[in-house]
Amino acid sequence: MNWVAELDKWAADYLPDMRIAEEEPMAKHISFRVGGPARRMAFPESGEQMVLLLSFARECGARPLVIGSGTNLLAPDGGLDRLVIVAAGLRRVEAGPEPDTVLAEAGAPLAQTADFACGQGLTGLEFAHGIPGTVGGAVYMNAGAYGGEMAQVIQSVSVLFPEEGVRLISGGEMAFSYRHSLLMDCPEAVVLHAVFRLSPGDPVVIREKMRELMARRKAGQPLEYPSAGSTFKRPEGHYAGTLIEQCGLKGLTVGGAQVSEKHAGFLINRGGASCEDVLELVRQVQERVLAETGVRLEPEVRILDVE
Repeated sequence: MNWVAELDKWAADYLPDMRIAEEEPMAKHISFRVGGPARRMAFPESGEQMVLLLSFARECGARPLVIGSGTNLLAPDGGLDRLVIVAAGLRRVEAGPEPDTVLAEAGAPLAQTADFACGQGLTGLEFAHGIPGTVGGAVYMNAGAYGGEMAQVIQSVSVLFPEEGVRLISGGEMAFSYRHSLLMDCPEAVVLHAVFRLSPGDPVVIREKMRELMARRKAGQPLEYPSAGSTFKRPEGHYAGTLIEQCGLKGLTVGGAQVSEKHAGFLINRGGASCEDVLELVRQVQERVLAETGVRLEPEVRILDVE
């Protein structure tokens, strides 16, 4: 029996209420709107369902891939012969276990988490309000913007490791660095929830700061088009968008993919782009920037077809 048949039978017996889609297009679930079908896509709605599903998926060879809102992913046009697990149903946000803390599940949007913190009169998550991702992905890659990042506010993270089970890891043990955490070195580990350590603040001031940062984001970024946000990591001593613009690459187009004319650090889907279009555009940008500046740009997005 192949993994698909094994998974279908097991899910019908043990998780009959959990939705599992067949041949579900990845393009519907990642922000760049590219990618072919996943053989199976599951939508757990609790941490318990997630743990059970992951355990069996690994046993039957389904090669599970957990995603949130897919804001930092590129999926291949030919699809994925694996089980994709969408964590968006794990979106609980509540007061944390200690004063001035907030607990958020992996699938909770960062905007929702920042809004909750504001309502509690807690400051520190304003920078995250406009980041279009979920808590799990943000912790995984130490997401940040406007001078803030997850490393500054994470108190602890509940992580499921395939060989060890669930562990509570402190922020200090997460080995955070620029767009990196220890979880990137353990690709099968899955975030279940995170606890944020924040500070008391005035909700009116916090809300105004969030509005200000969102206005800056809308003014400077091509939010009207599908993208994966900043496509490249910031090279040491430089800004990727500035280098790309200096090389005259704004507007460079491959198929339906384009270097944004509004912000050169964003590659966008102008309409009908394929994953191959995006990857070829990435290659051309890297090649030109390296040739003209000597700086090698490293993608910030996870490119699933080369993992």
